[in-house]
This record gives sequence, structure tokens and C-alpha cells, in this order.
Amino acid sequence: MKTCSFWSFCLLLCVGLSACDRVSSLSTSFRKATGWPYEVVVVMADKAWQGEPGEQLRQRLQASLPSLPQAEPTMRVTYVTPEQFGGLLKYTRNILRISLDAQRFTKAGCQTATNEWAKGQCVLSLYAPDEAALTAYLRQHGEELVGQFLRAERERWIEALSEHFSSSVYRSMRDRFGCTLQVPEQLVVGKEADQFLWASNQSSRGRMDLLAYTFPYTTPEAFSESYLVAMRDSVLKRQVPGSFPGSYMQTERRFGLHYEPIQRQGAYCGVLRGLWRVEGDMMGGPFVSHAQLDPSGQRVLVVEGFVYAPESNKANLIRRLEAALYTLRFQQAEE
Repeated sequence: MKTCSFWSFCLLLCVGLSACDRVSSLSTSFRKATGWPYEVVVVMADKAWQGEPGEQLRQRLQASLPSLPQAEPTMRVTYVTPEQFGGLLKYTRNILRISLDAQRFTKAGCQTATNEWAKGQCVLSLYAPDEAALTAYLRQHGEELVGQFLRAERERWIEALSEHFSSSVYRSMRDRFGCTLQVPEQLVVGKEADQFLWASNQSSRGRMDLLAYTFPYTTPEAFSESYLVAMRDSVLKRQVPGSFPGSYMQTERRFGLHYEPIQRQGAYCGVLRGLWRVEGDMMGGPFVSHAQLDPSGQRVLVVEGFVYAPESNKANLIRRLEAALYTLRFQQAEE
């Protein structure tokens, strides 16, 4: 995976910075962070970048994302030396700085800062006495470092959704399921049934869809991967037909699924990622779903985003939908 050249990145940054200046209400003394989503500027000495520490960083930052039909990197990386880091580069949204100095540091560590030079920044500063200590630290904590950037990007999407979201989906989720959800404003409700909702942006280039449905909570096994997949396929077969007679959406099981339990507002949430396909057609793509027990304890609410973008990158589309899933709030819980 190649990284961006320094000068080409600076050219893109100048264009992005000009655009931000036009729309930002901030004073010029504190600009809004620039750059593309899931981009990171890595600042470190060339010797370390070309050596084992740089290899450890590239392996983690540019690792292929799971549950996508084609390989896409976790983040796009631009590398610069400390001498090159300055001016417009300091306004980029994600920055990873590495300092090696045996006289200043006795062990490796990391400091996190937000809004260091611009609003909305995530800046991680790694330090170590030498390359060996830095390499050992990256082997142990590399995934955590990447996770901080990913969470920062998700929070940026969520913040943007709080200002601009689909009013039709918001109303339908409130009235039908007793909860609120903020999704990209391009999504419009297209189908509603008993305890089921389907919304889409209907785009021919980068289609994003949202599904929401419930089922009774009768057993703790309802939050197992196998149970959620079986329930998903049952709902999709009934509610999401394909273009041809007898065709319908299903879970693609041949390439594996990824299931992860997380905590959402103090409650259990099952996160399922994988690929979908249309039985009887050639359509498919990635999906991510969140399953939560509602405050009554009587039903499970599943909210899912899926993407259809043949021959195009899908990572940021599905990550944008996933950020929207984190905005779910049960009205009863808020009262």
C-alpha cells in the first residue's frame, strides 16, 4: 500500500483548507481541522519510518478492513519528516507524531490531545528512548492507537449528524419503535410494516440503506451470532425482495461474519458485521447491525446499515452508516 507523497498532500490540503475557510465561522486564529475522513499524517524520522517501527505502523494503519468484499485500508497514510511538518499540515484532522530521544525518555508511551492546532483534531504523540522500545510498544498497543483515530472519526460523523439528519427516518423511528435515530439526511423512508422500516438514499453511485426491525426477547440466546443471523435472514426474506421474482436479500455466510458485544449507554449491544447477497441475483455488499434490548425488556431492536456500490470503495459509506447507529436513543430510557 503506497502512502501519499508530501507535496501532493500539501496541494490537496491547500484546496481543502480554502474550502473550510469559506464555510467555517471560526476565527482564523483557530481553524477547523482539514483533510479527508480516515486520513492520518505520520510524523517521524526517516530512519525509523524505513525501519521496524515504520513497518509496525504501516501494518496497523493500512490493514485491510474486515467484512468488505474487496481490500480497503483502515486509514490512508501520509508520511512526513519532522522538518516537513509545519504550516498547513498542522491543521490536518488526524496526526501521529513520534519522538525518539534517549536523553528525554526512559520508556515508551503515548499522549493524546484534541484541538491541538485546529478544532476537531486528534493528535497522538508517541515517545520512546529508541527504536527497539518504540517497536515493542507498537506491537503491544498498535491496535489501541488505531482505535483512537477510528473513534475520533466516528465522533466527527456523529457530530455532523446531530446538525443534519433525515427527518423522515427520525419521525418513523420515534413513532414506530419508540426511539430516535439520526441518519444521513439523504435517506428517505421507503417501506414500513409492522415493526419494520426500510430507508434508502436510492443513489446509483454509493447506495446506502437502513433497516430496523424488532423480535420478541424470549431467551438470552437471542444475542448469539447464530440467532441474530437466523432472525436477520427470516426478516429479510419477507421484507427485502430483489429485482427478480423470487429473489430476496440474505446473509452471505461463505466468507465469515464478525460478531462483537459492546456496551451502549450501560446496556448490552451485539454488533454484527458481514456481507449480504441477493438470492436469485448478483447483488451484494457489506452490512453492519446493532442489536439491543429495549427498556421494556420484552423485545430486541435491530438497526442495520448496508451498502451497495459495485466497483467502488465502500469502507467510508459503511462507516458513515455505522456512526449513525450509535445515535440510537430509546425515548423511555431518556424520560
